[in-house]
Amino acid sequence: MTISSGLAPDFAPDFSAASMAVAAVLGAYLLLGEPLLGRRLYGSLARRRDTEPRALVGYFTFVLAFWWVLAALAGVVLLLSPAMSAADLGIAAPESPVSAAVVIVAVVAVSVVSGRKMRALAEGGRNVPGLASIQAMLPRTPQERRLAIAVAVTDGICAELVYRGLLIAFGVGVLGLNLYAAAALSVLVYALAGLYQGRSGAIAFALVGVLFAGLYVSTGSLLLPVAIHVALSIRDLTLPVPAPIGSVTPTYEPTPKGS
Repeated sequence: MTISSGLAPDFAPDFSAASMAVAAVLGAYLLLGEPLLGRRLYGSLARRRDTEPRALVGYFTFVLAFWWVLAALAGVVLLLSPAMSAADLGIAAPESPVSAAVVIVAVVAVSVVSGRKMRALAEGGRNVPGLASIQAMLPRTPQERRLAIAVAVTDGICAELVYRGLLIAFGVGVLGLNLYAAAALSVLVYALAGLYQGRSGAIAFALVGVLFAGLYVSTGSLLLPVAIHVALSIRDLTLPVPAPIGSVTPTYEPTPKGS
């Protein structure tokens, strides 16, 4: 099934001096600043979550604004580079919209099914892998849930633009890396962003980073990475807060059921 011809072997975005400077500052922040800021912000949220009713609302509001600032800087890079096109940052339609739509529908379906399974486990007081590392971000009120969905959509769009579109273009056009080395660099930087969730979080970010980078490089479009990223983020950020083990009233089961 062909979705797009992918990034060309001679892919070489032409940055101007001004856009190179903006991209370098943004790249340095993603590499060094984001892991530190992410850990500090999440740590503060976790400490205040149960004592300040609007702690998560404030956290989500900041995250929304900050992500769009980063995306705007990626737009500035494009505007300052007359020789670059939007396609150099992955802003392009897939070659086969129908095939892309089929993949997106399949991913959304899998996300819904897996989300229901994870929700049932959380509500039943069972362990959901990785859920404890983002527990402070799980919504408890309708307002928090709406903001969580907004953050998930924003994260999918903006993270793919800066981590895949911009970083890979910067790696090739400025650092002189080949396409695959630039993609690997983007995965490494993205993995560091997951350190606020601990080592397991960094590993999870690296794995999905490989998926997103692979989809982008093979299709030449950010559409599929964005769609899959959004679907997974909505699934994870709308899960219920896990019930403490032992708090669920046991029911009689005549025969044991598999988990």
